[in-house]
Amino acid sequence: MAPSGLLVTGASFAAFRGMHWGLQLLPTPRSAAQDRWKWRNSCVSLVHSLLTGPGALLGLLLYPQMAADLIHGHPPWALVLVAISVGYFLADGADMLWNQSLGQAWELLCHHLVVVSCLSTAILSNHYVGFAVVSLLLELNSICLSLRKLLLLSRQAPSLAFSVASWSTLATLALFRLVPLGWLSLWLIRQHHQVPPALVVLGGTGLVTVGTLSVIQGVRILVSDVLRSQPHSPLPGHKETRTCSDGEPVLRDDPTLSLKD
Repeated sequence: MAPSGLLVTGASFAAFRGMHWGLQLLPTPRSAAQDRWKWRNSCVSLVHSLLTGPGALLGLLLYPQMAADLIHGHPPWALVLVAISVGYFLADGADMLWNQSLGQAWELLCHHLVVVSCLSTAILSNHYVGFAVVSLLLELNSICLSLRKLLLLSRQAPSLAFSVASWSTLATLALFRLVPLGWLSLWLIRQHHQVPPALVVLGGTGLVTVGTLSVIQGVRILVSDVLRSQPHSPLPGHKETRTCSDGEPVLRDDPTLSLKD
């Protein structure tokens, strides 16, 4: 199974890299013209999340044995889903290194590194595929994250759509990130005697890293979208400056909104 898994990973990498390049030929919304790369990157991220997040949820509903036996129980297509995700994270890492400095991209690169390391174990060993599929439930939250980012880049904040995206992001972060991460952590602690020590360390590191970044992301969104967006009365002619979760300053001068690097 490893050669076919690696083949799917390579095909996925090529497909997502091709998507990155292909989007350069398409027009970018005028409102996002100053952030063309971020727009393209978020669009590709959204495509990956729409494939793997609902795919993982549907797979677990149709084949609950994967959740019952995270090590051995999985149908062949589940490994394909994991390989597609590994190819995406490799392609996205290459895209970030090509378009950003290491200082700008290090946080997401660390995330991608631990994710690829953990998911690749399932591909190479043909075991722990259920563990990997459960972890792909996190992509359901990534759908909301990407939509929120696209709305932010297209200057749709504040708006009803952006508020819905923000609250959906926070809700799915709790339900499809923190809950699966907590459940996988508990499983790893209880079943550590069945897992080689090296994989316990690798899996534990991955869960802690992704969990920490998820909490930080949630706090940032809560602060920027909810706490700092509470209505108040600014001084006449005063522009309110706030920082969004991706570190971009947002200048609000009602009714317009502009983003700057």
